[in-house]
Amino acid sequence: QVQLVESGGGLVQAGGSLRLSCAASGRAFSTYPMGWFRQAPGKEREFVAAISRTGGTTDYADSVKGRFTISRDNAKNTVYLQMNSLKPEDTAVYSCAASTRIYVPRTTGQYDYWGQGTQVTVSS
Repeated sequence: QVQLVESGGGLVQAGGSLRLSCAASGRAFSTYPMGWFRQAPGKEREFVAAISRTGGTTDYADSVKGRFTISRDNAKNTVYLQMNSLKPEDTAVYSCAASTRIYVPRTTGQYDYWGQGTQVTVSS
């Protein structure tokens, strides 16, 4: 079992940056591939980025590739999402998730534990 708490969301102008953090409590954080997802009003939750247990493999949605960077610090039980060149269409609630799979999943059904989410709003 792992508990996840996101932080770092807020209001930013288009072109700006934010860094989201997801702190995990519980055992064996380093054994979980981690992912970030987002959900905009009226839309389904969508994949943003994911990272392997060691951090050696990352995966990104095409819409954020080159602008967002996922990373993790297993010593701090934390995963990060650095978001640069933000656009109004990035506005959403961002949630982190932990998976018990050994690969790096992209779909919500492959993640087992979820945080409550943090709001990111990008103004034009």
